[in-house]
Amino acid sequence: MNNFKIRGAVPADVQAIFRLIKALAEYEKLSHLVTGNIQDLENHLFGEQPYIEAIVAEVEAKVVGFGLFFYNYSTFLTKPGIYLEDIFVLPEYRRQGIGKAILSYLADLAVARDAGRLEWSVLDWNESAISFYQQMGATVLPDWRICRVTGKSLILMAQSLH
Repeated sequence: MNNFKIRGAVPADVQAIFRLIKALAEYEKLSHLVTGNIQDLENHLFGEQPYIEAIVAEVEAKVVGFGLFFYNYSTFLTKPGIYLEDIFVLPEYRRQGIGKAILSYLADLAVARDAGRLEWSVLDWNESAISFYQQMGATVLPDWRICRVTGKSLILMAQSLH
């Protein structure tokens, strides 16, 4: 029997989710990139126009893991998909099936919402995560690279339109 619970996030979870986001950034050695704040996260999850959704993993009423996701779209399938932006479980709660349960919960949600796919990115150095995802049935696409424009580059790209 599992000693954890997976459920949809509620506003009272926002602080815990933000703490887990910081813990994820620290794990990935990217803490310097965390410039967001709790207020924006709460607004984007539960505000007038939500942009994201989240699920949490609880052990004894403590949030120990999360998955944060949003819709994307496949033009080839002509179906929406679910993009998992982040999944994270605190190190001391790993190897208990929590990560697997988060992914299974999202897969079930994708099926229920008639999504054509569930996808996410993984850092190329994170061999344990890659192995775990492959064991769960994921295909790690070797021929795709993420393109990202942020900060000043995003502003310059937008200005090139004018």
